[in-house]
Amino acid sequence: MAIKNRKKQEKSSAADADQKVRELEENWKRALADYRNLEKRIQIQQQAFVRLANAALIHKILSVLDDLERAATHLKDDGLNLVIGKLSGVLDSEGIKTIKSEGEEFNPETMECTEMVNGPKNAVTETVLKGYILNDHVIRPAKVKVGDGHTIRT
Repeated sequence: MAIKNRKKQEKSSAADADQKVRELEENWKRALADYRNLEKRIQIQQQAFVRLANAALIHKILSVLDDLERAATHLKDDGLNLVIGKLSGVLDSEGIKTIKSEGEEFNPETMECTEMVNGPKNAVTETVLKGYILNDHVIRPAKVKVGDGHTIRT
């Protein structure tokens, strides 16, 4: 009888051990999955931080480019135009694209209306400040004047 009890205890003990192994294995798999998810989340956060830092720097550079372009309209200097071209080339190589606005229909997702003027309804009549897109995200909307549907007849 004692042998039968011992065998039952051994079987019970073996079953308990198997159950414990399965539980530990499941916990290990969950912990590994959590760790992988954490790695992915950290990578996404790092990319977002880099984009944010780049966007802040790009805004500052765009402000300088705006000033240089304004100066170029008055100075007509070849050296200045060369610098503007180089700076524009660098921005273009980094994926920054100018928002096409002049003559286009007003798009509130990429443009900001600064004034309604006489002209074709909802058509951009003048670009006050260029807008830019980086990786399909507007980093600065184009500031534009939009036609109100009235035209001046002379």
